Amino acid sequence: MTEKDLVELIDSIRRQKCEKQYLEIKKALGGTSKRLYDTFSSFSNQINGGTIIFGVDEKAGYEVTGVYDAHDLQLQVKNAAEQMEPIVRTFFTVAEYEGKIVVSAEIPECEPENKPCFYKPAGRLRGSYVRVGDADMPMTEYEIYCYEAFRKKIRDELRPVERATADDFSRDKLNILFAKLRQEKPQLANQSEERILQLQGITDKGRPTIAGLMLAGDYPQAFFPQLGITAMAVDGYEIGEIGASGERFIDNKRFDGTIPEMLEGAMGFVRRNMKNAVIVDENGRRSDKPEYPLIAVRELVLNALIHRDYSVHTENSPIRVIIYRDRFVVENPGGLYGRLTINDLGKVPGDTRNPFIASNLEVMVDTENRFSGIPTVCKAMKDAKLPPPLFENYRGSFRATLYSDSRIIEPDDHTDPVICEKILRFCNDPKSKEEIAEEIGIKTPYYVVGKYLKPLVNSGKLGMTIPAKPKSKYQKYFSVTRER
Repeated sequence: MTEKDLVELIDSIRRQKCEKQYLEIKKALGGTSKRLYDTFSSFSNQINGGTIIFGVDEKAGYEVTGVYDAHDLQLQVKNAAEQMEPIVRTFFTVAEYEGKIVVSAEIPECEPENKPCFYKPAGRLRGSYVRVGDADMPMTEYEIYCYEAFRKKIRDELRPVERATADDFSRDKLNILFAKLRQEKPQLANQSEERILQLQGITDKGRPTIAGLMLAGDYPQAFFPQLGITAMAVDGYEIGEIGASGERFIDNKRFDGTIPEMLEGAMGFVRRNMKNAVIVDENGRRSDKPEYPLIAVRELVLNALIHRDYSVHTENSPIRVIIYRDRFVVENPGGLYGRLTINDLGKVPGDTRNPFIASNLEVMVDTENRFSGIPTVCKAMKDAKLPPPLFENYRGSFRATLYSDSRIIEPDDHTDPVICEKILRFCNDPKSKEEIAEEIGIKTPYYVVGKYLKPLVNSGKLGMTIPAKPKSKYQKYFSVTRER
């Protein structure tokens, strides 16, 4: 950072009056802050690090106070940084702002194989922090374990299952796996079954592994009840919204079994609950267009099954599949693994949390272990003229979201296009929800809002007279697709 950059950054701080994910502010007028280790740790552990600004007083409305002594401050910060493991190497910039001296300390991101960076006197478990918004929060035991697992190359998928024996495999599933492996991998063609199982991570010294049960077990959930998929179809835009008959879910299923069986079950659930638009071409031929490209849905569900965390920390957490009115969401336990970041997805090869599961599934369900899943999803959404997928990495979980085309309001079990058309005609002049409910013959105005008005507003076909307060009792709706 140059002196000019620092001055411009302080200008921005004074305008916006806040700290940020990558920015911490310290007063440092009467001396160096005694507690810097939590920010050193959190910035070192996040992508691209962060910057501490000394000489700005947050409590005084972000007034620039200047620092007590720029030379001594840098020395004290350097000494504090050497109490970290690994040592934090700060980059300082000193500048003058309105006659006062300010200092910035840039904290670089720690190398992934050295994370988590922690405060040595407190130890790794108590001295590791993560940045959440503008706060430095202690890392959970699981977050620390994720870094440990990557650094030490711990393969939780290869954990032997103590209560399981060879009898807990499905002989039919093993036979199919043996046939495909010997066909696709010539090096295994002449190996014994026992040797193949060991080499492929299906067994460890004859005992089934987690990978083995999840790929070829009779019933893996007998040992790990939560290593399944919970699937929900919600009649609304958030979980908790109640349907017209008081139902919380349109459909709610749980899928157990091996990975291929859960994939098949989840795909059937999505097909059953996904809306379809009716397309009529210039020759009058009708065809159905699914709300989301099925290839994109399949890739996301399969990605969750392959890359979820199978450690003891998450074995009680299922994968979640949720269909909302306007989006499809898949969430799996275990955030991005290793050196991979959100910005890297689909662009560079990443580290694989479960390489044995991924490798075996190449031959079992015709998938690829070549990092093509995310590009396939992105291309499918683009080809369908839908918004790009959203990927989010949280503390211990990963979420993928597909958004539907909210402009399409087509016949399904829950939205009548005839009623939608009637509402649009009726709202040439602004109308209240009560007036609309009476017009279409429905007694409950709030049901009308959830079933019809919200989708029409989200699609841009209806406008609100008080958009800043969508739940106002004075709210009225008007058609924006017609001459008014």
